[in-house]
Amino acid sequence: MSHTADAQVAPGRPLLARPTAASAVGMLMATTPCSVRDAEQILAAAADLADVNVLDLAAAITAGLGTGAVPVRLERALRQAVRAARAPARARTPQTGIQPNRERAEEVLSRLRGCQARLLATPADPGALRAMDDAAYTLCVLMGRPTAHGAVLAAEELLAAAA
Repeated sequence: MSHTADAQVAPGRPLLARPTAASAVGMLMATTPCSVRDAEQILAAAADLADVNVLDLAAAITAGLGTGAVPVRLERALRQAVRAARAPARARTPQTGIQPNRERAEEVLSRLRGCQARLLATPADPGALRAMDDAAYTLCVLMGRPTAHGAVLAAEELLAAAA
């Protein structure tokens, strides 16, 4: 049963039209790290796993920010959805060809980390969401990876090899 249809409130970015959902998306983006699209997919997958409405899950995540307590069933569903989102679609093949510039990789990774910190402080801030999404996309393109998590790992690996 899909609970995402209940969250359709605005064309384009339905979840971001709701402040509680925007906060949950921002918190996922900051902690995972991931793009807006990936955070929305993680939220929808976790809602399906927990058999709750996406907006109810978002409300529980946002409420848990202040208390640190998200119901165990919902937390378990979120962790499972994040693991699934991070799992490679196919076996990882070594990157061949042109390697990214180390200084540029360090610059973009630092920018992404700054965006993560900004989102942790203000998860529903539209500017912070856009900045994180832009940084995640840039790092994905630079590192030749389909997900922000994979791009972060590749950038960290590149920078560690330089040390």
